[in-house]
Amino acid sequence: MTDFNIAELNVARLKHDINDPRISDFVRNLNRINFAAERSEGFVWRLKDEAGTSVAMSAENDPMVIPNLSVWTDVKSLENFVFKTVHKRFYERRAEWFSVMEKMHFVMWFVPTGHRPSLEEAWDRLNHLNTHGASDHAFGWEHIEDASLWRTARCTSSAA
Repeated sequence: MTDFNIAELNVARLKHDINDPRISDFVRNLNRINFAAERSEGFVWRLKDEAGTSVAMSAENDPMVIPNLSVWTDVKSLENFVFKTVHKRFYERRAEWFSVMEKMHFVMWFVPTGHRPSLEEAWDRLNHLNTHGASDHAFGWEHIEDASLWRTARCTSSAA
């Protein structure tokens, strides 16, 4: 699939307001994690505003739900970033900052090389996954045979 990249949307529901000191460690490290992503092998693009994050782009009109939308050359590159870089240390602390979500909150799909998905497109893919289950249209880690790192680091207390 050299003519395609992989897009991903991951959303999280904050336990506290973005300015609350209880999540300050997460907020302080957002740029660090985003810069690490941008320097990672296989990184293509990520949704961001003038501040360099997508936190202010509240998802589904809920300021407590924050999106992360990015494009990677392939699933392996995304998986390596998520589970083999500094990102993993913050991923392991997610319960400190985020509530357990009732539905799937992570989705991947193939996009033509050069395509930059909108947040609306990404939400449509996530909704499709939650409504119809995994398919080539919208899927999670389990849909990719070669992906394995997620098996030992996945969320066990949320819809996975």
